[in-house]
Amino acid sequence: MLQKITSRVLGINRLFLLAVVLPTLLSAIYFGLMASDVYISESRFVVRSPQKQAPAGLGAILQGAGFSRSQDDTYTVHDYIQSRDALKELEQQFGLSKSFSDSKLDMFSRFAAFDTDNSFEALHRYYQKRVGAEVDSVSSITVLRASAFSAADAHKVNQKLLELSEKLVNQLNERGRQDMIRFASAEVKEAEQKAKAATLAVSTFRTQKSVFDPERQSALQLQLVSKLQDEFIATKTQLAQIRNLTKDNPQIASLQVKLNSLQGEINSETAKVAGGARSLSSKSVDYERLVLDRAFADKQFAVALTSLEQARNDAHRKQLYLERIVQPSLPDKAVEPRRLRSVFATFALGLIAWGILSMLVAGVREHQD
Repeated sequence: MLQKITSRVLGINRLFLLAVVLPTLLSAIYFGLMASDVYISESRFVVRSPQKQAPAGLGAILQGAGFSRSQDDTYTVHDYIQSRDALKELEQQFGLSKSFSDSKLDMFSRFAAFDTDNSFEALHRYYQKRVGAEVDSVSSITVLRASAFSAADAHKVNQKLLELSEKLVNQLNERGRQDMIRFASAEVKEAEQKAKAATLAVSTFRTQKSVFDPERQSALQLQLVSKLQDEFIATKTQLAQIRNLTKDNPQIASLQVKLNSLQGEINSETAKVAGGARSLSSKSVDYERLVLDRAFADKQFAVALTSLEQARNDAHRKQLYLERIVQPSLPDKAVEPRRLRSVFATFALGLIAWGILSMLVAGVREHQD
């Protein structure tokens, strides 16, 4: 009986050594003597747009300052920060692969320590663990963190990422400006061609039909007919009076000739206004249609010119802004690894594992007994 108890105690002690003491000792050795210091540089920024409205909270404060947030474009900047293009720029300027694979770093932290895969894809996966951007959904403020094994490296990586992000925003602005002006210019060119074609159609109609403006010419023609009718009435009245007074008056014949001539002129001038296929009234329909097309084309051209001017005015203003709220920090102390907390966490997890294993071992032995 005593031997069983002794063996159980020794078994528990060995289990405690394996599950708790040994991992805690290894953790203390690693975090206390081997783990490399990690410095984190932090900055904060917001992507704003003068065209979008911001809601309440900090967004309302930003809007009161003359701008509003642009959350969709913030996610674009986030994706770019962790992209291969951003890493390529950093690699070309700072040689991150050499900094991250320095032999002075501990093997668990440095890049390509346990394998020979030092490709750009492997570097990109490692880079994504070292750089992160988080956005506050309420304020749309982005916190950019860059970690490295020296304070200077962390600071310059963070600074460069902000510069690259600003460059990206400027490229988006430039592309938007070019597209806006190109589209407006194409509309102006098309509207100008339509206006010229409409003007040419009116000019061709006037030449072919020998008419300048049917409406105005009809008014002049009707005025002439009105004068002829007045003269016709006056002549007819004079002829009637002379016939009543002297039937053999020699003026009767001349007045009758004049009266017939006036009637012919009235009929002729009236026919020019509304008397068939060649009259002004028949030409007026086609002319008014052409004039209406010309007026519409001129208005469309004027609207296109206004749109082009507005596009050029908008092109002089940035549509997006990357506003730095907090500049990249230069850390004066390593933030990671958190040595004591990591050792204590290892010890706590070891205790939990030891307790579970102890109950399993005890259950197995009792079942065997």
